[in-house]
Amino acid sequence: MRLLLAEDEKELSNALCAILRHHNYSVDAVYNGADALDYGMAENYDAIILDIMMPKLDGIQVLTGLRKAQVHTPVLLLTAKGQVEDRIAGLDAGADDYLPKPFDMGELLARIRAVTRRRESLLPNTLQFGNTTLDRGALTLSAPGGSMRLGNREFQMMEMLMEHPRNLISTEQFMERIWGYDTDAEVSVVWVYLSYLRKKLGSLGSNVEIRASRGVGYFLETADKSV
Repeated sequence: MRLLLAEDEKELSNALCAILRHHNYSVDAVYNGADALDYGMAENYDAIILDIMMPKLDGIQVLTGLRKAQVHTPVLLLTAKGQVEDRIAGLDAGADDYLPKPFDMGELLARIRAVTRRRESLLPNTLQFGNTTLDRGALTLSAPGGSMRLGNREFQMMEMLMEHPRNLISTEQFMERIWGYDTDAEVSVVWVYLSYLRKKLGSLGSNVEIRASRGVGYFLETADKSV
């Protein structure tokens, strides 16, 4: 699951990123409202955590811009304690929740789970292509030969492929969505994870294949091209 964190206090941002990554979230960090709006427009996130007090654009302006552009990514606002007007303005602008500072990290994690659950409740719990099913809740891949739980990044890659199975997904799209814009990982990591997924599909007796269009991207195809 991928998050955008917009927080201008860099020490706090670094600490939050470390804890979120420890809990298996992929995180992109930005430090001003203009960057938050640019990144958020990409719609590559499962949730956005927005501090209200930021340079260039404040969190309410960012949120208003996102909702005006029909970006419906869940947004959790971080507000100064006691600023009721900010909370009301944020909720009216389309925020899904807010958390006053200072906050307990456990509560932040719980609120992230809550806003992403609400988003996921609008999505089908399973994706199917050919004889293969991906369970979003259990992170399991199933086919006639059985089922197995996928690792976090394997699951995210398979989810991207199965949401639009015959659409090409580039290596860059995988990198941006799963590893983040500022990752130090090499693009070869995408090929490694696709290799893992191909082996798992084969071991489960799946008729789904991950195909490559050289220099363009990857897509799914079934052994029976009519499926």
